Amino acid sequence: MRQIAIYGKGGIGKSTTTQNTVAALSEMGKKVMVVGCDPKADSTRLLLNGLSQKSVLETLRDEGEDIDLDDILIEGYGGSKCVESGGPEPGVGCAGRGIITSINMLETLGAYTDDLDYVFYDVLGDVVCGGFAMPIREGKAQEIYIVASGEMMALYAANNISKGVQKFAHSGGVRLGGIICNSRNVDNELELLTAFAKELGSHLIHFVPRDNMVQRAEINKKTVIDYDPKENQADEYRVLAKNIDSNDKFVIPKPMTQDRLEELLMEHGILD
Repeated sequence: MRQIAIYGKGGIGKSTTTQNTVAALSEMGKKVMVVGCDPKADSTRLLLNGLSQKSVLETLRDEGEDIDLDDILIEGYGGSKCVESGGPEPGVGCAGRGIITSINMLETLGAYTDDLDYVFYDVLGDVVCGGFAMPIREGKAQEIYIVASGEMMALYAANNISKGVQKFAHSGGVRLGGIICNSRNVDNELELLTAFAKELGSHLIHFVPRDNMVQRAEINKKTVIDYDPKENQADEYRVLAKNIDSNDKFVIPKPMTQDRLEELLMEHGILD
């Protein structure tokens, strides 16, 4: 079983990328579980055709700790297994603790079965606190993929996340599997992301072009592969899934200084 965490700047498209990749892996016959690690609980909706899944924390608040696996796990597209960690009530508590609680509950209830090929953790935003770093810190996820674009703040966040991976590489055994570019049509974006990944000692696992088909599928509460499997964008996610499935390059990243990151941006004409 390969346990993968997807990180990246807030709003970069982690959840969309994760769900479309999971749909492609499921189409390949892989058995996949998705654990949404975002208080918004929106990491599985495209796999569930828009169903607002009741989160683990919400279930615990309503029903107490005597719950069954079926209370928090729902089958989605292609037989994927979907779980949402959720978060505390607004203004109360730490959202990161929802991740810790959920993963511990899934382990207790036997969700990590031998037939699973993959577990994906879709994690909120940057590595800003111990709770959100939990999949890295405690070795729950051995592989990290960072979703980025050619925008400066997306790369700044990706570099920060690499620092978190580097920090826990020896204690948790975590490794960076690569950078996924979710394109924003920035000038020289492919070249910049390729250079950025190389600077970290990693590689660009796939460049996902910008296509309004993704938004059309989302409006219809589906992944692209589910909405229109013959679309070119569906093939892009299939390539990404195959690249992850065959990936054998896992590294301890070498994060850049802020000055070096800005130099890289200037070298590719992003900053004047």
